[in-house]
Amino acid sequence: MRITALLSLHHLTYSYPSNSKPVFSNLSLEAHAGEFVSIIGASGSGKSTLFKLMAGLLQPAEGEIRLRGELAPHRLGKVAYMPQKDLLLPWRTVLDNCLLPLELARGDRAAGSAQIRELLSRFGLAGYEQAYPDELSGGMRQRAAFLRTLVTGQELLLLDEPFGALDAMTKRGMHKWLLELWGDLRKTVLFITHDLEEAILLSDRIYLMSESSLQGVQEIAVQLPRPRHYELNYEAAFVKLRQDLERRLHAQTTF
Repeated sequence: MRITALLSLHHLTYSYPSNSKPVFSNLSLEAHAGEFVSIIGASGSGKSTLFKLMAGLLQPAEGEIRLRGELAPHRLGKVAYMPQKDLLLPWRTVLDNCLLPLELARGDRAAGSAQIRELLSRFGLAGYEQAYPDELSGGMRQRAAFLRTLVTGQELLLLDEPFGALDAMTKRGMHKWLLELWGDLRKTVLFITHDLEEAILLSDRIYLMSESSLQGVQEIAVQLPRPRHYELNYEAAFVKLRQDLERRLHAQTTF
């Protein structure tokens, strides 16, 4: 018996009002509870637009978006979305930035503060509750933004290139941290990246979006054992999968 997907997109088409050419058309994909799914593709293939549709910031011209099998025309606030920039409010401390989702939902600030303080040490931010964003390193800002995303309480997390602006060493540390944290939190993650090794290391499955709206998406299963670690990068199965992704991307890219 097939398990109902947490999120499913069926034959989605979207065009911006200023351009009649679709960003993508007839696009279908899904994510199941507890999965880590990456979305890769060339710039301009519509990855960030797709996330805005999932989050409810945009509505498709055609097709369906379902949450747990039910049509979800009103998705805003039901999916946690972390855009490319951390968007931490510079006049608010780390604690107050992380409390923002609770304030918007009119939740219990005292209980939220206690929960966030407990999580700060796991996020490498213990002792920084009263620090402001400009006092944090790039990796610390991203961890704070991710904690704020978790505080929404949603099961599905959309992470749009959260590590794209980080240097290689910081990014490697963030991968290790995220893999350990994701295993404990049991959240479902959809993750946009341009980094093929990042996608392979983190994901259960990868969707490759095409530059051409007519080609749809390709699905690639990542059949590597968990828990994952950086030594996998040098193993034959990892290298073969990276070569396959590079070949598929090159075949789709126009110059």
